[in-house]
Amino acid sequence: MRLILLIDMDYFFAACEELRDPSIKDKPVVVGADPKAGEGRGVVSTCNYIARKYGIHSAMPISQAYRLKKDAVFLPVDDKYYEETSAKVMAIIKRYAAKVEQVSIDEAFADISSNVDGYNGAVEYAAMIKKSIKEELGLPCSIGISANKLLAKMACTAAKPDGIKLVKDEDGKAFLSQMDVEMLYGIGEKTAEKLRAMGYKTVGELAKANQIKLIDAFGIWGAELYKNANGIDDSELVDNDVVKSIGRETTFEKDTSEVQAMKDAIRKMAEEVGKELQAKKFAFKVVTIKIRYSDFSEHLKSRSLRQHTDKVEDMASSAYFLIEKYAEKGRAVRKIGVRVSGLLAYKGQKKISSFVNYPRLKPVGFP
Repeated sequence: MRLILLIDMDYFFAACEELRDPSIKDKPVVVGADPKAGEGRGVVSTCNYIARKYGIHSAMPISQAYRLKKDAVFLPVDDKYYEETSAKVMAIIKRYAAKVEQVSIDEAFADISSNVDGYNGAVEYAAMIKKSIKEELGLPCSIGISANKLLAKMACTAAKPDGIKLVKDEDGKAFLSQMDVEMLYGIGEKTAEKLRAMGYKTVGELAKANQIKLIDAFGIWGAELYKNANGIDDSELVDNDVVKSIGRETTFEKDTSEVQAMKDAIRKMAEEVGKELQAKKFAFKVVTIKIRYSDFSEHLKSRSLRQHTDKVEDMASSAYFLIEKYAEKGRAVRKIGVRVSGLLAYKGQKKISSFVNYPRLKPVGFP
């Protein structure tokens, strides 16, 4: 029997901050951009459950969060601290499962099929992992258990906060059926709106849809929607103990349509990404920019280079090219980001340019 866990750390950034400063544990904690007395730019990265009682949630404009609870504890994002803590969490999970797929800084799938016998054993095993994370790191997590990744993910959502939820394979379709379509993993707001317009309000209704109709409306993604609605997921875990991409984002103090302001921001981010690339000894081949306009619509554009490089200039010039080509003239930009992918690891050399035909490069992830 295939047995998959999805371990998801509860309100991870805020929980890390509570761990660092226990005095804020019983207060509403919001991690994200500086609220600047309600005039700040940027969004909420995460918040604890106390803050959520006031209507605050992830991705909310930080200014709105401030208006909802001015006396909340507002803290900046500390990427380095969270990454270090995440590495400790993943190390614990890997003690319990030979195959682990980390899907984000605070979330990972684990295949425990060879570790336990049956669903009851899986629940006990999940409880052991949960207990170890809590006792060793002082952090809460929720765990979903099922026979595939999709159902484990949905079970984990149902388990929050700080719980364990088992959804047997044979119960998966019934478990999903009463949910609103937007609750199904992989469905965003626009897709949900289109599905509702087509008459599919619940996952159960979507599970009974005509596949051809869905494919006509959504392309190949329509077939995946049908499978997901029926609790079907044959995807394997990818043991991704590698870095797939490295990037940075910045939110402007004021929305801007000035290309030079965007280029200045890109240059600063490229230098930060370059330092991380050199520290981790990676070269990249793909450069991607993200543009978020003042109406919060986002666009991603990428450029693939002819060969791998670790040079900041190559990154910045590619990002400049993408900005000049794709940024809509005169349209105000709220946030901009730079990310590199198609990474290769190298050892024993300080500069990627010292390689001839890159004989020692080893693939570590692709976009």
